[in-house]
Amino acid sequence: MSAPLPPPYRINIKRGRPVSVTSGASDFLRSNDKIASLLPAIQRNLSLQKDCETILSSLFELCEVMQLADGQLVLGASNAAVATKLKQQCPKLQLHLQQRGWQINAIRIKVQVKRVIEKPLPIKQLSIPKTALEALSTLEKNIENTAQNADLRAALTRLLSRHTKPEK
Repeated sequence: MSAPLPPPYRINIKRGRPVSVTSGASDFLRSNDKIASLLPAIQRNLSLQKDCETILSSLFELCEVMQLADGQLVLGASNAAVATKLKQQCPKLQLHLQQRGWQINAIRIKVQVKRVIEKPLPIKQLSIPKTALEALSTLEKNIENTAQNADLRAALTRLLSRHTKPEK
């Protein structure tokens, strides 16, 4: 009987050879030379992105580093207004990046329209005081039941139903 194999391996029953159990992204990247060659560029762009965010923190939330090649930095802006503001900050950005050791001779900006990510609606924080709710309830009960007041009565009913908690 053979010695046990280290944990990340198991025996392939059909062929009797050890097979790696770890099948993660790193294994895939190592096996594919074209993709593996992209890793340094991705890491460089992430590092550059972080440096740009520290230099232009408020503005760079809507931008991203797209490419750095031959001393030319290409930035993507989410819309034309952001691109214009970023263009005004380019000399400052270039100077600070050069001080941090980046060899950047020029900065280009491209407007990249991204898919719209809907932000969740904020939770309603408004609360009507109990006395105001009682006054609105009294108004709803005492208002004349005419065609002119129908919309007002319906609005008051909706308002009170949203802001009164059901009694248990």
